[in-house]
Amino acid sequence: MGVTGRRVAGAGTRLVQRVSTTRAFARVAPYALPMVDRAVHRLSGGRTLMSGWLLPSLMLTTTGARSGLLRRTPLVCVPEPGGTWLLIGSNFGRAGHPAWSANLIAHPRACVNWQGEEIEVGARLLAGAERQAAWSEALRWWPPYATYQSRVTREIRLFRLARR
Repeated sequence: MGVTGRRVAGAGTRLVQRVSTTRAFARVAPYALPMVDRAVHRLSGGRTLMSGWLLPSLMLTTTGARSGLLRRTPLVCVPEPGGTWLLIGSNFGRAGHPAWSANLIAHPRACVNWQGEEIEVGARLLAGAERQAAWSEALRWWPPYATYQSRVTREIRLFRLARR
């Protein structure tokens, strides 16, 4: 799969999609997956994330909304033509927005590590028709996002990151 190529949904991918929509996964994954991703990222010298073996992923560095401290978060993303990325604040279908999304709202200047390259970015929270188009694209990449949205009353935040 290229940077903007389509994934091929094989049997393994379908199994992971099914597992990722379970409530048990939503309880465990927010703690276990970032820990493993950070370790793999560190051990690979910043070149890879474990989640990147299945879906495009990046390491996001934001400034904490309340603390002002740098926060590093591994995230699945949707790479777009032209070198932008969509970030989906699904929080695995849990009730609250993920902390990184509040950080981007408070401090939209951030940095991503994309395939081993550190890139300064600006983040923009999407709304209206632009959000709807981005949501449709996110669902094409990872259909379980629809299940996550069905579990919560909040609207899942979508951000577009662009190089600055």
